[in-house]
Amino acid sequence: MVSKPKLPYTMAFWVFAITVLWQARDLPAIELKLISPSDYQVVQRSTRDRGTLRIVGQLTQNAMEGSFVEARLLTGADAVWKRLDAIISERVISASMDVPAGGWNRLEVRISNNQVEYARDSVEHVGIGEVFVIAGQSNSANHGEQKQTPNSGRVASLNDTTWQIANDPQPGASGTSGSFMPSFGDALVEKLNVPVGLVACGIGATSVREWLPRGSSFPNPPTLVGRVEQSPSGEWTSKGDAFNVLVAKMKVLGPHGYRAVLWHQGESDANQKDPTRTLPGNLYRQYLEKIILESRHAVGWEMPWFVAQATYHIPGDEEWPDIREAQASLWKDNIALQGPDTDALKGELRERNGRGVHFSETGLRVHGKKWADKVLPWIIEQNALKTRF
Repeated sequence: MVSKPKLPYTMAFWVFAITVLWQARDLPAIELKLISPSDYQVVQRSTRDRGTLRIVGQLTQNAMEGSFVEARLLTGADAVWKRLDAIISERVISASMDVPAGGWNRLEVRISNNQVEYARDSVEHVGIGEVFVIAGQSNSANHGEQKQTPNSGRVASLNDTTWQIANDPQPGASGTSGSFMPSFGDALVEKLNVPVGLVACGIGATSVREWLPRGSSFPNPPTLVGRVEQSPSGEWTSKGDAFNVLVAKMKVLGPHGYRAVLWHQGESDANQKDPTRTLPGNLYRQYLEKIILESRHAVGWEMPWFVAQATYHIPGDEEWPDIREAQASLWKDNIALQGPDTDALKGELRERNGRGVHFSETGLRVHGKKWADKVLPWIIEQNALKTRF
């Protein structure tokens, strides 16, 4: 007797499948485009192990009534779909998703109606990790002797509204050559095993006076006067351009959207050729404190600042005690945290065989490690305390 072939699925399955196909025939052709997160974006983790991913998407037509949003994060193996408490307003969807720290991960988002998916999009590289804003003058920007690239593949930079792997030159900062940021990011990735995001806005040759909020006054101008102006009374004031760019980038990230600000500046205030352009240490301290406090007020949270000691020019003009003491006073008074002493980086670590103010290729790597040596223990301490960043 020949046995009848068995159907591979039950009758209930086929009824369900036919129902789904019948419902899907009437669904409009709608496409979803994810606006946030973007590819290679790093989101600041809120605890050692977790972070919140903000999801925003645009539809080509209004969402169907009764639609719902689901998302999943793939870390190498398929993950389950999670239904999100999303806001759907005509063609825009927005939601938040709690996800584990780490990356890169693939994010998939879909929209369904009556259990039938009708729109989907994905982002290939999303990470929950550590984010830093980096400001100051040329040694915080792209003026090193040779371009650098991150070896880990998990260091990214913000370029206006998109993200990219953090190959030099870093977007948003002046200069077209090398920076300390790739090596700094790699050192953190190696220790913390999370991706690192960098938001660079350093400007070469700038005085602390040029970073002050608009209208802030001072008696003597810096060496370069493009970002300051003189009033009829003879007093000098900042135009506020550099401060506004700094705050604008902080606001893009939002409160608690980055771990800290790294400040490397001081060379253009120390021991200038024209002595009237040299800034006394007490005024340097006053002005940098104002920048820190005003930036916190503008963004709406008490973000930590790390301040380096930086006054080096060339061999024979290797440090300026007045400015160095002013920088250190900010640590001692708990206005800022202690950054590296980069005046100590000399000889082959400087460009042009040790004759320049900027760093050589080796010096850039050492500079990045010096920053990591200051930042890493503090991050680990915050994680141990389970502090919300």
